[in-house]
Amino acid sequence: MNLKQIERVKKISKTDFISQYVKKQIPVVIEQLTEDWPAYEKWKLSYIKEIAGDKTVPLYDNRPVNHEDGFNEAHTKMKMSDYIDLLEQKPTNYRIFLYNLMKEVPQLNNDFRWPDIGLKLVKQMPMLFFGGENAKVFMHFDIDYSNILHFHFHGEKQCMIFPPDQSKYMYKVPHALISREDIDFDNPDYEKWPALKNAEGYITNLKHGEMLYMPEGYWHYMKYLTPGFSMSLRAFPRSISHLSKAVYNVFIMRHFDIMMRKMQGQKWIDYKNEKAIQNTHQHLYISK
Repeated sequence: MNLKQIERVKKISKTDFISQYVKKQIPVVIEQLTEDWPAYEKWKLSYIKEIAGDKTVPLYDNRPVNHEDGFNEAHTKMKMSDYIDLLEQKPTNYRIFLYNLMKEVPQLNNDFRWPDIGLKLVKQMPMLFFGGENAKVFMHFDIDYSNILHFHFHGEKQCMIFPPDQSKYMYKVPHALISREDIDFDNPDYEKWPALKNAEGYITNLKHGEMLYMPEGYWHYMKYLTPGFSMSLRAFPRSISHLSKAVYNVFIMRHFDIMMRKMQGQKWIDYKNEKAIQNTHQHLYISK
């Protein structure tokens, strides 16, 4: 795929961060932003097991969306201690997301600092995301079009991201925030998905303590190269266009999609998947 390495800096002033990256909506990795946080030394899987091992956590795997599954409903649950044991024993597709571990274990909030980096961050308890070796997070963009500061801990994680203007090549599923789930972004089949040859994006590997800035509405596909976990801090979109799209997604699109799933079941999901191909190829051939 047409992927460039994401720019990297050791440290950066908030003035330079805003002028060089946020205003231009260009991603960047800041390598040493967390080195004065307690989390830099403490946030390892063994620490999470020690302080949160008794919590029951929701787990998700890579199965495709099915009408019988509730919206963002977990595929299984497990004690955090058992889950971390699983992560350290062997590769697994089970991941944690959309679970507020900070609320369950408030002492985690003492381990990080809200960065003074020029963004007005949403001061709610941030979510933590966990994954095992080779676990993948399907290609998607976030419903609220936020500017995201994505921090990784314990191990290494690969991040493949694309700007919003590449959506026309991404086989976006209508009334959703995802690409076709049967696309292998590690090794795309260009005969089946020819539009992907035109998509231009970025890639990087995040190591312990590093932060990736993802601008508003960026598509992202994540793969855990080793067991590990991440934390995202968010700032509302600065663009009026992106803010309006976020409002539409949250208050209209999401509810419409849930309603149609209830009314039409798998037929609705199959229809959307087919339209993802039709819409993308129609644009591809018109542009040629």
